[in-house]
Amino acid sequence: MGLPALEFSDCCLDSPQFRERLKSHEAELDKTNKFIKELIKDGKSLIAALKTLSSAKRKFADSLNDFKFQCIGDAETDDEICIAKSLQEFAAVLRNLEDERMRMIENAGEVLITPLEKFRKEQIGAAKEAKKKYDKETEKYCGILEKHLNLSSKKKESQLQEADIQVDQVRQHFYEVSLEYVFKVQEVQERKMFEFVEPLLAFLQGLFTFYHHGYELAKDFSDFKTELTISIQNTRNRFEGTRSEVESLMRKMKENPHEHKNISPYTMEGYLYVQEKRHFGTSWVKHYCTYQSDSKRITMVPFDQKSGGKGGEDEAIILKSCTRRKTDSIEKRFCFDVEAVDRPGVITMQALSEEDRRLWMEAMDGREPVYNSNKDNQSEGTAQLDNMGFSIVKKCIQAVETRGINEQGLYRIVGVNSRVQKLLSILMDPKTENEEEISSEWEIKTITSALKTYLRMLPGPIMMYQFQRSFIKAAKLENQESRISEIHCLVHRLPEKNRQMLHLLMNHLANVAKNHEQNLMTVANLGVVFGPTLMRPQEETVAAIMDIKFQNIVVEILIENHEKIFNTVPDTPQSNCQLLLSRKRSADSKPPSCSERPLTLFPAGQPSEKQENRNSIINSSLESVISSNINSFLHSNSTPLSNRNSSDPDLEVIKPNRPNSLPQNPSPTSPLSPSWPMFSAPSSPMPTSSTSSDSSPISSPFRKARALYACKAEHDSELSFTAGTIFDNVHPSQEPGWLEGTLNGKTGLIPENYVEFL
Repeated sequence: MGLPALEFSDCCLDSPQFRERLKSHEAELDKTNKFIKELIKDGKSLIAALKTLSSAKRKFADSLNDFKFQCIGDAETDDEICIAKSLQEFAAVLRNLEDERMRMIENAGEVLITPLEKFRKEQIGAAKEAKKKYDKETEKYCGILEKHLNLSSKKKESQLQEADIQVDQVRQHFYEVSLEYVFKVQEVQERKMFEFVEPLLAFLQGLFTFYHHGYELAKDFSDFKTELTISIQNTRNRFEGTRSEVESLMRKMKENPHEHKNISPYTMEGYLYVQEKRHFGTSWVKHYCTYQSDSKRITMVPFDQKSGGKGGEDEAIILKSCTRRKTDSIEKRFCFDVEAVDRPGVITMQALSEEDRRLWMEAMDGREPVYNSNKDNQSEGTAQLDNMGFSIVKKCIQAVETRGINEQGLYRIVGVNSRVQKLLSILMDPKTENEEEISSEWEIKTITSALKTYLRMLPGPIMMYQFQRSFIKAAKLENQESRISEIHCLVHRLPEKNRQMLHLLMNHLANVAKNHEQNLMTVANLGVVFGPTLMRPQEETVAAIMDIKFQNIVVEILIENHEKIFNTVPDTPQSNCQLLLSRKRSADSKPPSCSERPLTLFPAGQPSEKQENRNSIINSSLESVISSNINSFLHSNSTPLSNRNSSDPDLEVIKPNRPNSLPQNPSPTSPLSPSWPMFSAPSSPMPTSSTSSDSSPISSPFRKARALYACKAEHDSELSFTAGTIFDNVHPSQEPGWLEGTLNGKTGLIPENYVEFL
């Protein structure tokens, strides 16, 4: 049932029934007001949702438009072309539809939200203001009326008449306000029938327009949809028809893969493991390598299939030579060495199988190896302690001390490997040897990494394999003074070039440590960085890893005490004779290993029946001449020591001075006899005699030896040679500090500290 009508005549009576009818109209207005308020809220939410939906559909359309089908092969069929462009067609339809949706959304605010808000504010709001005014006038009228009725009849007639007039005026005003309120209430009730529904109708019309636009788009899309359906069916039919052929080819490839290799632009390609030197030891990094025989170009791409990504920068080199590695020269199988024109050193690679190595060797015109058993043996062009080597180290040190001594993390932060290799190539190029300094374009971290890399490229560590255990034992001594003293003695047993290079480095590292507040590189930090470089182990074992901390201690002692160690003679030097004698006396209990006997005694050949007598004479005479030899050594070297240490380390290794006259045919027991000079031990143990524990570990004094450094003859009796030269029939000479050997049919003298025995 509808609302009762409000009669204007009832406003004057203001009866309880009138008030009840008025309240029902007021309740309906409140209900309408709340409904419109919720409708406006829901309408705004709908518009926001439509905007979100439109945005999502546009993003979906953009994704479809950006995706491009890549068909197999270099040409596409008409069906494939139709399918390939289908996503762009889908995207165009969706975008067109969303453009129409956005127009509807923009109109929705004007045709729905704005009219409803206006009706609620202007009409319902006006009715509420009229009600407030009506309630106020009702209260005022009732109050004056009650006050007027309470007037005493004894008052003057004039006062009573004045009060009556006032009541009549208030009643009339109340009546007018009541009429206006009733008029406004009924007006709002009538207006809502069209001003409320009309915006909703306009909104629905916008929706119908949007959906009709979609219908028109669907009609326009019908032809392409039919064409696309046919193309999809044709493509599916072709796929089913060719699938059996593809499966047949796959089975053939599984049965015999070598008969179906693709034609490649490269002479050879595949995965190889490349040996890379680290701070400690080496690591093997997997690379995908290609080789072109015409340009002799090798490209190496670090790549690991497990991680599915590249592990570093690509590198390309020009092949110089390729040599197979013997199995006994390296722990890994299937290895070969590659030398590059534009990169120093040797690159060791590991193939995946023996057949794979054979294919790589054939592609690179590889050759069979010519190796000796010494691990320090390197090909020509590698780092050496020669003039160029000292020049490179000096240039690096000069650049660091002049431009980057205060740079944080000095020697700890490494440079980019490709940049480091490029700098080393420039430094090791004979054309740049005369350049005084490194260009300022090179970063300090690149220079420091180049210096460390060069030291690791040396055939052997600066502090030499044969002294490793001795240095480690010295670092393990409990007393610091004993450590310093022992290391002091060991340093002066190093070859001259090694000691000069070590002196140069320790002076530099001491300067670096003085600035540790700026560069944060304390003596301990420098020990951590340079310990494994200067004392790298000959074999990578767990024990060697555990000794790293002692290597660091040795380097710390050298840095902190470099002035004493390198500029003074040890107080109680332990001669080679003493070391040898102590080892000879322990020979009965334990045969010495290679690492425990860095020096070897070479006896002259004697008849077997005199062997025991000769050994006893040697042992007795050896101890008697030790003190005199030491005094003679100190006397002859103490005066020029400072001059020698301050000399340019780029000079050749100092050769021993030869006396002008020597005794002819010295006796076997004479201190000058060639029966007992000491030489560097071979890298592999030699068999010892089974008949006598006191006999020499060398079966014959005539052996092969390899030159560690180059040497130019100063006398006719000496031999001239280059680093790596192999000598035959090497045996002790009558002159102390010299050996005698044969080179190209010529027999001559060789400085003892220039060679190592094979």
